[in-house]
Amino acid sequence: MSAATLAGGSVAAEPFHAVPHRRKITISIMLATIMQALDTTIANVALPHMQGSLQASQDQIMWVLTSYIVAAAITLPLTGWLCGTWGRRKVFIVSVVGFTIASALCGLSSSLIEIVLARLLQGVFGAALVPLSQAVLLDINPREKIGQAMAIWGAGIMVGPILGPLLGGWLTENYNWRWVFFINLPVGLFALWGIARYLPESRPGRERLDIFGFATLSLAIGMLQLFLDRGQQLDWFDSWEIKLEAATALVAFAFFVVHTWTAQGVSFFDRALLRDRNFVTGLLFSFIVGMILYGTMALLPNLLQDLMNYPVIYTGEVTAPRGVGTMLAMLVVGRVVHRIDVRAIMAVGFGLTAFALWQMTQLTLQMDANLFILSGFIQGVGIGFTFVPLSTATFATLAPVLRHPGTPIYSLLRNIGSSVGISIVQALLTRGSTAAHAQLAATVTFGSPGLASLPPMLNPASATGLAMLNAEATRQGVLIGYINDFTIMTVLTLAVIPLLLIMSSAHRKAAADTIDPDETAAAAEALH
Repeated sequence: MSAATLAGGSVAAEPFHAVPHRRKITISIMLATIMQALDTTIANVALPHMQGSLQASQDQIMWVLTSYIVAAAITLPLTGWLCGTWGRRKVFIVSVVGFTIASALCGLSSSLIEIVLARLLQGVFGAALVPLSQAVLLDINPREKIGQAMAIWGAGIMVGPILGPLLGGWLTENYNWRWVFFINLPVGLFALWGIARYLPESRPGRERLDIFGFATLSLAIGMLQLFLDRGQQLDWFDSWEIKLEAATALVAFAFFVVHTWTAQGVSFFDRALLRDRNFVTGLLFSFIVGMILYGTMALLPNLLQDLMNYPVIYTGEVTAPRGVGTMLAMLVVGRVVHRIDVRAIMAVGFGLTAFALWQMTQLTLQMDANLFILSGFIQGVGIGFTFVPLSTATFATLAPVLRHPGTPIYSLLRNIGSSVGISIVQALLTRGSTAAHAQLAATVTFGSPGLASLPPMLNPASATGLAMLNAEATRQGVLIGYINDFTIMTVLTLAVIPLLLIMSSAHRKAAADTIDPDETAAAAEALH
């Protein structure tokens, strides 16, 4: 979403006018930004505890992540229209209030359905917080302070991947998983007070919304996610529900494509975007990066806590270096992105990500945490080397008039990739673990030579021994399932590197690249 549009157009169209209470406004909106940024990662380490408390299976508890991502993806493109219709201040206040209340509902949830619905509300109200906060900072600061303002904004975004796992682990260990949501209440109240008291209202704009295009695409995304989330549980196309969801998604998407192709007036997706080779390729990369990043982040908490028996607070400590690696890489990339071909930087980023994922295929049940820490840090560096150059390359050759409609589509594809990636890796994990367990269990027969060297307690002739052997086969089967997932993601990451050759290495003027709000938003939002 274009920051200039969200800010009421004054950033690009009018000279700067001093805004009263600039520091108080900055503190208030950054509290809202940090609250939303934290919530994208703070809940991850608590997933195994939620799973037990809510009596959900491992694939079902992933709905807590995917419901939030899908809701935010669908709602994000509405932000500009809402601000143009109701005013930025009203939208900001409603977003903070709604997000805070939804956080309380998440913490009070007593069933899987309740928390999934509450997370949907969180995604709906939280989608606007990050682009609105950037828009406000661009609006209230003079041009000479834009760089400093964006540094503050970027630091707030970075809180999520760095402090989220640590804070989530500490709260879950010392209190319970509900506090990863309750922590938003005081932050949200302080942010609401400051925004309501000090933030001035923007002038209404002239943003228009393609209601039919938005509705059909939203329906297609929602049905696709239900198809992916419930497919494994209902045995895929053996279920009429799955058939209905797949058919509805296809029909809704077909209507969206036909409407977009034939629309004469305003359209949710501007057809002119398809003429830019860099932008189309960048959408594909954005989708794949979302799959890889969020797929890995969704797998790790259960892997570390359920399979490796790590305490939840230690899980947070082990996964935190990923955010540190990303932050350090982005600092380096910010200095070299205008001097080196962005395709080369992205190739290094994808290469490091693939290497980190390959390291995870070397998992054993006896290893220590060093591999998780090292591979997480390396993957964080790889992601940092990918996001900013990818955003730069995607918008490098796009006409300025198309950056506004292009930015929400770019973010939308990344979010869809994230939710699809989480669902796919979880479905593959469940299926791979079951198949591996069956293969291992088939080797446990009374005449197997390998069983003769086992201690008497593991004798398959006794009920106790058979149960213990089955439990070990289950653990080994789950381990194989995780290794298969990481292998697939490694191959996928390597496979997309040649596509970099499709992109142009065109550069825009350094000044434009430095403070382009659309690119800054796309990179920083992708990061958290």
